[in-house]
Amino acid sequence: MSNDTDTDNNNDIPKEYRYSLVFLYSVVLVGGVISISLMINLLQSNMRSVTTTAVLNLIIVHILFLLTVPFRIYYYASGHWKLNGGLCKVVSLMIFAHIHLAFIFYCIILVGRYLTFFRRTTQMEFYRTLHAVGASLVVWALVLLIILPVGVKEYGSNSNGTSDQCFDFGNSLEVHTVKVLNYILSCIILIVTLAIAGFQVWILGHVYRTYRALTFSHQEFWAQMKSTSFVVVMVVCFVPYNLFRIYYVSQTQRESLDPINEILLAVTSLSCLDMLTLIGRPKPICGPCCT
Repeated sequence: MSNDTDTDNNNDIPKEYRYSLVFLYSVVLVGGVISISLMINLLQSNMRSVTTTAVLNLIIVHILFLLTVPFRIYYYASGHWKLNGGLCKVVSLMIFAHIHLAFIFYCIILVGRYLTFFRRTTQMEFYRTLHAVGASLVVWALVLLIILPVGVKEYGSNSNGTSDQCFDFGNSLEVHTVKVLNYILSCIILIVTLAIAGFQVWILGHVYRTYRALTFSHQEFWAQMKSTSFVVVMVVCFVPYNLFRIYYVSQTQRESLDPINEILLAVTSLSCLDMLTLIGRPKPICGPCCT
């Protein structure tokens, strides 16, 4: 590809898109570190709580992803990849693992809170701390067993790029199993997210009908606003990318769509700022009102 004012020799993404990506990932890195640092101080230590366990796992997911963000900033700022190819593969796959692990833990947090809401209990707990650890390991194993084998095998297969390119899956999306897997995962995320959003709206309506004029002064309303914060993060961060992903995967010529795909993929990483929506509340995230 010839060099011009808008693109670099080794990167097909126009400069204006690359600068936007650098900005987005910089916000994610700084905001994510602040969010996690503040949230760790607010967490209670009851590891048998379902919500606490899910939140701790979510924080670990964010931390592991944030460790790879500086490499994304480096690549989009410089326009080329001069580091190890294996590292490129790890950084590339980590964002997809982050999306799906974060999504699962959001669902666990919200389902736990909904069950608590209807059962009128203070919290849901595992019988033993070991059970909480075991459940966490099962979730991690399920996601990684889906993401890693496909990613390691297909990443960069038949790529038309150069060794200076990264985050390039080449023609791997032409593989039938990879394409079907993308469709299935995107549809699951979209359906579940929209269903949860609709359910959360119903719960807020139920709370309002119950307390009427006292709604905004009642603890239950503010407890549900915490749930709403997670739902908003899911809708804003995951729905746009997965809607576009279905269209993107269905196309045979994707080069012109790559910049948009990368921007929306970067938007999913804004979920690392999720804990900032809960900072400053009078009760910790895993207190009785939310577990």
